[in-house]
Amino acid sequence: MPKNTNKRRSIWWKAGLLFTLLLILGGVMTVSWAVSEYDRARESTIQQLEEEGKSVPSEEEIEFNPEEAEDEDADEESSSLDYISILLVGVDNDNGAERTDTILLGQYHPSTGDVKMASLMRDMYVDIPGRGRNKINAAFAYGGMELLRQTIKENFDYDVDHYAQVDFDGFEEVVDTLAPDGIEVEVEDRMYYEDRAGDLLIDFDEGEQLMDGEEALQYVRFRADSNNDFGRVARQQQMLQVLQNELLSVSGITQVPALLGSIEPFINTSLSNGRLISYARDFVRNGDSTSFDSITIPEAGGYEYATYSHAGSVLEPDFDSNIELMDEFFALEDSDEESDETAASERHGMRE
Repeated sequence: MPKNTNKRRSIWWKAGLLFTLLLILGGVMTVSWAVSEYDRARESTIQQLEEEGKSVPSEEEIEFNPEEAEDEDADEESSSLDYISILLVGVDNDNGAERTDTILLGQYHPSTGDVKMASLMRDMYVDIPGRGRNKINAAFAYGGMELLRQTIKENFDYDVDHYAQVDFDGFEEVVDTLAPDGIEVEVEDRMYYEDRAGDLLIDFDEGEQLMDGEEALQYVRFRADSNNDFGRVARQQQMLQVLQNELLSVSGITQVPALLGSIEPFINTSLSNGRLISYARDFVRNGDSTSFDSITIPEAGGYEYATYSHAGSVLEPDFDSNIELMDEFFALEDSDEESDETAASERHGMRE
C-alpha cells in the first residue's frame, strides 16, 4: 500500500479522534457550567429568604422506597431512559402538621417533552397499609410520602420511581420566580370567598386575570362553588398547563439551570440536580412539540359518595374502571397490547 495513503489515513484518524475528544470536553464543560449556574441561583434564593426573615425549606431526606428503585448514578450516565414516573404532592404546614390536598401522578418522556398527569382526589376511600380504610390523603398524614406511595400501589397497582414535594409557600415562590410579571389565567366563573377569621379573601372576576404567586395559590385552592374538590382539581390541572407554557416561553435553554436553581429550595425531590437540569433542558428544547395530558381519578361515573364516622364524606371509587383508565392513560405507545391486557387482568384479579 502506498505510503501517502497510509499517511492520509493516519491524519484522518487523528483528526477524528481530536474532534471526538473536543466534543466530549465541550459536553463536560457544558454540564459543569450548568451545575455552576444552578448552584449560584440556588444559593442566591436561600440568601434572599434569610434576609427577608423567611424560613428556608428543610432539606431533610424523605423516606421513599419504590419497589424497583433505579440506579441513580448509572441513570445519569445514560440517555436511554424512555420515561420517568413521579409522585407529586402539595403540602400545607399551616397548623404545624403536614397534610396534603394535592396528589398527582406524573409521567415524563425526556425525548419528546411529553407530560402526562393524573390527579388523585384526596377524598377517595382506600385501603391504607397497616392503617385500615380511610381517605387517601390520610396516608400522607400517617406515614408521609412512602406510605402514600404504598397506598397508591396497594389500591391501583401503580408504582412510581421518584417523588417531588412542594409546600404552598413554595408554590407561590415558584410562580413568582417563573413569571415575575404574573401569569395569565382564564377564570371560567366568578370566584368569591371570604374568611374574616382567617384573614382570607379570594375575589376573581370571570375572564382572563393576571395573577402573582399568592393569587395563583388562592385560585388552585378555591373550593367554595358547586364543583367543590372536582373544580379545585380541574384548576390545578389548568395551572400546571399555564406554568408549562410559561416555562416554554423562557428565552433560551441557557436560562434553564438558573431558573431551576432559583426554584429548587422550595421543592424536595428524589431527582438529582443533574437530572433536573437535563430534563428541563430537554423539555424547553422540544418547545411547541411537547404535549400535556391529564385525567382525574376517580373518573366521572367511576365512584359513589359515602359517609363514615371516622372519615366523614368520601368518594368510593370503582377500582376496576379507574385502574383500567390509568392503564390506558399511562400506557407506552410501543407497549405490546397483549402484555398490557394480561397485566391489567392480573391487577383486577388482585382486588377480587
